[in-house]
Amino acid sequence: MSKTNSSKVLRMTILAVLIALELLMAFTPIGYLRLGALSISFLCIPIAIGAIVLGPTAGLTLGIVFGLTSFAQCFGMDPFGTAMMSINPFFTFVICVVSRALMGWLTGVIAVSLSKVLKDKKAGKFYLNDIIAVIMCPVMNTAFFLGFLALFFWNIKVMNLDIIPMVVLPALSINCVIEIAACAVVGSAVSIAVKKIAKI
Repeated sequence: MSKTNSSKVLRMTILAVLIALELLMAFTPIGYLRLGALSISFLCIPIAIGAIVLGPTAGLTLGIVFGLTSFAQCFGMDPFGTAMMSINPFFTFVICVVSRALMGWLTGVIAVSLSKVLKDKKAGKFYLNDIIAVIMCPVMNTAFFLGFLALFFWNIKVMNLDIIPMVVLPALSINCVIEIAACAVVGSAVSIAVKKIAKI
């Protein structure tokens, strides 16, 4: 096997492992921390790792997988998602899938762009471009998800909750902080480890 083919197989293997990890996290308690209507997700971690190590296309793929698992949970597994689904299935699909696809793809774009600008600049053992991309992943996840939610359901009660004051604003302060912390710590460390092991 040539070096090029070996590299492609390795990249596909890493992507497959990250997709499998996403699916495991999505349908087990390790992927979400549910607080009433709020759902704090840790699925940004494998997406950030894939986008940083493999690039925007992998980030897009992982984002779509996240979105589809999130949409699947709107069929009775997640009370808030199920409530949105009963109001408007199309808007719910856009909120769940399109927001995560954008987040994954843009994380890869940011990682690639910053690697050219910052090159090998480090903060301790971590590369600055990786740290910034890892942090931006959950930030964009929260921003896109809540942005679409506010756009489509701003004047509609979901589970008897006013969307902006009762869901969007609390999520901006709670979800985002916890997701950033988890993704920054785990995502940065694992991204570096995978790059070293795979020599990418």
